[in-house]
Amino acid sequence: RRGDWALIERRLGDEAATLEQGGAGCVLLCSNTMHKLYDSIVPRVSIPLFHIADTLGHALAADGLTRAGLLGTRTTMVEDFFTTRLLNGFGIEVIVPDEGQIETIHTIIFDELCRGIVRDSSRDAYLEIMDDLASRGAEGIVLGCTEIEMLVKPQHHALPLYDTTLLHARHAVEWGFRTGDDF
Repeated sequence: RRGDWALIERRLGDEAATLEQGGAGCVLLCSNTMHKLYDSIVPRVSIPLFHIADTLGHALAADGLTRAGLLGTRTTMVEDFFTTRLLNGFGIEVIVPDEGQIETIHTIIFDELCRGIVRDSSRDAYLEIMDDLASRGAEGIVLGCTEIEMLVKPQHHALPLYDTTLLHARHAVEWGFRTGDDF
């Protein structure tokens, strides 16, 4: 809330290093927004630190998508750390909501979902935004915030939904089984 990204970066880097020292085989940064700091945290560990946009990019590419609509916090939607990684790494264009829609999404995340409040009216607002993204060419919708899945489920929209939290966790589990590492 204070926007002290330097403090957050130090704290997350310290935690990642502590996990490695404790014997972790990999690290997950379980927040889309915190991936803004990914490039600063990676040098702090020698074990894999999986990027949430990479796991998403693999899933979108596997399904043949080239354009995806993005829902998330303001930081995730507006800054380029997420969208550029998808474009450069996977050739996937990300369509973001307009400024008013971004404000609606962001407010619902922090004023409702982070507090465990799930309202039908908020779901309706998200669905309207998702319809707009679809009309602008989105072939799927990225649920790019850990809380959005509380509000929007696959049965709520015709486009496929990509829950980054679930994809990220599955990737780590699959990696662990492939490598046999204790993670």
